[in-house]
Amino acid sequence: MTFWIITCAMAALVAALLGRAMARGAQDAPEDAAAYDLQVYRDQLAEVERDVARGVVPAEDAERARVEISRRILALDTGARGTTGTGRGAPMLVYGLLAVVVFAGSLLVYRSVGAPGYGDLGLQDRIALAERMRETRPDQQAAEDSLPPMPPPDGITEEFRTLMTRLRETVAARPDDVQGHQLLATNEARLGDFRAAARAQADLLRLKGDSATASDYSDYGEFLVLAAGGYVSPEAETALRAALGRDEQDGRARYYVGLMMVQTGRPDIAFRIWDGLLRRGPEDAPWIAPIRAQIMPVSELAGVDYEMPQPTGARGPSAADIEAAGDMSAEDRMAMIGGMVAGLSDRLATQGGPATDWARLITSLAVLDRTEEARTIYDNATEVFAGDTGSLDIIRRAGQQAGVAE
Repeated sequence: MTFWIITCAMAALVAALLGRAMARGAQDAPEDAAAYDLQVYRDQLAEVERDVARGVVPAEDAERARVEISRRILALDTGARGTTGTGRGAPMLVYGLLAVVVFAGSLLVYRSVGAPGYGDLGLQDRIALAERMRETRPDQQAAEDSLPPMPPPDGITEEFRTLMTRLRETVAARPDDVQGHQLLATNEARLGDFRAAARAQADLLRLKGDSATASDYSDYGEFLVLAAGGYVSPEAETALRAALGRDEQDGRARYYVGLMMVQTGRPDIAFRIWDGLLRRGPEDAPWIAPIRAQIMPVSELAGVDYEMPQPTGARGPSAADIEAAGDMSAEDRMAMIGGMVAGLSDRLATQGGPATDWARLITSLAVLDRTEEARTIYDNATEVFAGDTGSLDIIRRAGQQAGVAE
């Protein structure tokens, strides 16, 4: 409350000072102009008298000049008297209203975009703050303890519960059974007990050792995130980065790392990760729907004027499409492929799409002997996916196949 009192007082003071300065300037300006003009006319009369004394101007001309200058002085004096004390009410009212608008407008703007009590931070300071936030965020146990017990999902039969009891007993009796731990983790997740699923998956990773796959680590990281109610803890981040160390294109791990970046004050990094996943696809990947639901507000936080790519439709001619056209006449076959290529090209130009679609367009243009167009599309695709190593590999392979890659 103290902050708003101080803010309102400062805004009112600034508005009052501005209004006072504008009003004073408006009042003083006409008087200063009239005084200046009056002095000019008096100087002109004195000059006429000097010219008469020197004999430069005839008496008749001098008299006419005196009359004209006197007429102007009289008109100026009459006008100044007519405006004295009148016409100021309206300007004062206007300036008063302007001061109120400045005062109220500044408060409304600050209320919508400001952060009361929060100092301004430069870019490097904000990055450093986000890094500290990431390093000091709560661990997995603290996150789990802060949540209420998770209710079991609907539709679980008594038979399934009985089987789960037997599975737990079997795994407890055979602690080195890899397949048993894998089944236990999967089915604990089906029951909605993600804490138990994470424990079983941790045992599975321990048993597999160096043979654990990126998917195994992604499963573990996902179970930890779900057990924490959607929060990406340091333990979950470690698992997800272990998955990316084995497969840097693991979509599920990349999605959750992006979510962690949002939670720790780096929406710019999250946006780049999610936008890359969205464009790479495929559209039915489990992380695409949550990205579409969240990426627009994240793009605003990242300061990006973003237009979300629309879901991809037809993906153009595949190798099977081209082979199926083998029974057609050469003219019909080329017409069919050309129509598919045109549709794919238009969609990529207007909506974008994953690297696989760009690669298909490049190779399809090569089939049609449209090498220059294939080279242009190849160059464009390398710019679109700059920084995305996996997508660039797909594009380069297509370019080599089409004979347009260097």
